[in-house]
Amino acid sequence: MITVLIIYLIVISLISIVVTCYDKAIAGKGIRRIPEATLLLLSALGGSVAMYITMQIIRHKTQHKKFMIGIPLIIVIQAVLVLFIYFKFIAK
Repeated sequence: MITVLIIYLIVISLISIVVTCYDKAIAGKGIRRIPEATLLLLSALGGSVAMYITMQIIRHKTQHKKFMIGIPLIIVIQAVLVLFIYFKFIAK
């Protein structure tokens, strides 16, 4: 089970990185951009850490409060959820 979770997190993180970099690459070129809701959804689905680091490295969406507050908030919520699951079901 833990192997499946790790593989899932790797895949969703890679997707988040690629989508974030693609959105940065097409910014200002008149091409239809990736909706902000899609970026936030990828973050909520488990790509939050990878997306946040990528945004900092490539300087993408770093001026948008929705992302600079929202993604760290998602990371905190995910960490709390992981800790809850661990202590409730695994550490027994």
